[in-house]
Amino acid sequence: MVFYRISSLLSFILIIHLTSLFSVAELPKKLQENDGIAKVIKPDFGDALVIGTIADASILLPMLATDAMSHNVARHIFRGIVEYAPDLSIVGDLAERFEVSKDQREITFYLKRGVKWEDGVEVTAYDVEFGFKLITNPEIPSSYASDFLEVKEFKVLHPHAFKVIYKRPFALALSSWGNLVVLPRHLLQDKDLKYLQGVFGRRPLGNGPYKLKTWETQNRIILEYNPTYSEGRAYLDRLIYRVIPDPSTLFMELRSFGVDWITLTPLQFRKVEEEPKVKENFQIYRYLAFAYTYLGYNLRDPLFKDKRVRKALCHAIDKRRIVGGALLGQGIQAYGPYKPDAWFYNPNIEKICSYDPEKALKLLEEAGFKRGGDGILYKDGKPFEFTILTNQGNLARLLAAQIIQQDLSKLGIKVNIRVMEWTTLIHQFIDKRRFQAVILGWTTGPDPDLYDIFHSSKVKSPGLNFVGYQNPEVDRLLEEGRYTLDREKRKAIYFKMQELLVEDQPYTFLYIPMSLEAIHKRFRGIKPSAIGISYNIERWWVPKSEQKYIVP
Repeated sequence: MVFYRISSLLSFILIIHLTSLFSVAELPKKLQENDGIAKVIKPDFGDALVIGTIADASILLPMLATDAMSHNVARHIFRGIVEYAPDLSIVGDLAERFEVSKDQREITFYLKRGVKWEDGVEVTAYDVEFGFKLITNPEIPSSYASDFLEVKEFKVLHPHAFKVIYKRPFALALSSWGNLVVLPRHLLQDKDLKYLQGVFGRRPLGNGPYKLKTWETQNRIILEYNPTYSEGRAYLDRLIYRVIPDPSTLFMELRSFGVDWITLTPLQFRKVEEEPKVKENFQIYRYLAFAYTYLGYNLRDPLFKDKRVRKALCHAIDKRRIVGGALLGQGIQAYGPYKPDAWFYNPNIEKICSYDPEKALKLLEEAGFKRGGDGILYKDGKPFEFTILTNQGNLARLLAAQIIQQDLSKLGIKVNIRVMEWTTLIHQFIDKRRFQAVILGWTTGPDPDLYDIFHSSKVKSPGLNFVGYQNPEVDRLLEEGRYTLDREKRKAIYFKMQELLVEDQPYTFLYIPMSLEAIHKRFRGIKPSAIGISYNIERWWVPKSEQKYIVP
C-alpha cells in the first residue's frame, strides 16, 4: 500500500535521504579534463530503461490509484501544478509561479503557456478546475479528496491562471497541488466514473515526458517519449516495466542483463559482493527509505478490539531479530510512522513498546487469556489464533511474518501466514476489509500529516484507514496539525499523536528498510539528492556507443 499527496505522492517511492554506497553514475553534462581542456559531454537520445518490478499497476489515473506501482508509472504521464525540487523545496511544475496571500488562505497559480496534452490540445486552468471538481465529487472514490475539500472557492482567472481560497489556513495547501487533479477536460467532461476507472484508467492521455504505449496485464508496461512534452524531449526512448513477481527470477534477469534496474532484497544485496559481473556492470545505491513496514490489525475483529492485546503483541515481537533476520541488517527498527531523522519524530515513543515477553503475557492475562494444558492461550474457550496476510514477492515481509509467528508461539499464540498476489490482496481483502492482520508498508513524505491513514473518517473503503482505527483525540490532533502553520506548534501536535498511536497500537510498527537499488552503469544523468534518484528520469541518457535497444 502507499499513501500519497504531493508531500508523499512524489515520494511512497521518491522522497528519501540518500547516501551512495558505491560511486555515483556520471551527470548528464560533465566537464572532463583532457590535456587541461574542459570538454562538455552532450547527452544522446535513444535506448530504453527496463525496470524489473514484482507488482503490476492497477490504474493509471492518479486520483483513483492507491498503490505505489500505479503512481510510479502515472507520474511519468501526468504533471502536477507543483512538485518537490531536489532539495525538498516546493517549486512550480505546470505552474510558472504562484503567490500565497499574507493570511495564507489564498494561492494564485500562473500556468506555463504552451503545455500540451498528447493530442496537441493546450493545458489550461479549466483542466485543473475540471479535475478539482472531479476529486471533490462525493461519487468519485478518491482517497485524496480531503485536501481539496479544504478549498472554499476555486476561481479560474483566465485560461492560464486560477486562484484557490481556503476555508482557513491549511498547512498542506501548497504541497497538495501535485498531479492528482490535472486532467484533460476536453476528453473527460462527458464521461462517467465507469469510463474513468476502465477506459481512461487503462489508457490515459497525459502531458508528461512519457506516454503509454502498451499495458499487458501482469506482464509489462511500456512508456515511450512524448514528443509534445513542453520541457524538451526525454533522452530515453522508452521506459519498460517488466512484471516479475518472483524476486529470485528478477535477480536472475538482472544477472543476465534482461532488466536494467531492480530493487534488491537484502539477501541479493549481500550476493552482489559475490557477483563480479553484477558489481562490474551495475551501480548500487543504498539509502534509508521514507517508508515503514508494519503489522496492521483489523480492529473490527474481536481478537484485536482490546488495545491490551495489541500492546501485548508489540511487546512480544522482537524487532531486532526481524531487522537482523528478515533484512540482514539492511534497515532499522520502527517505533512509529516516521523516520528518526525527521524534525517531527518523537524519540520518547521508543520506550513505550520495547521487547518484553513477560510484560506481553501479563497484558494478555489481564485481557482474559489463560494458558491451556496444550500451551495455547484461550479466552472463552477459544484459542488465540489468527492469520497474517502479506504480498507475494517481498521476502523480507514473509521472513518478518515467520519471525513473528515464532515469537508469538512462545506465548501460546498460533499464527498462520498466507502469501497472496498483490492486486488480489489489495482489492479482494484490504479494500473489502476481509482480513485479521496484514504485513504491509507505507511510503510517506517530508510532511508529518497522516490524516488519510489514521483519521476515523477514512475507515470506509476506499479510505486508507482500512484497519478501522478510531480515536477522537487522534482525530483532533490530525485536524489541528493540518491547520497549524507554526513549525514548533505542529511538532508538539505530532509528538502527542505519536504517543497515542503507540499506546493504542492499531499497527505494530516493525522496521524502516534500506532501499537497495541496482541500476546499469550505462545510464548517465542520475543525480542523487534529498528527493531521490528517479525524480529526473527524463534527463537520464545513454551514450550512443553503449545503447542497447533500438526503438523503431
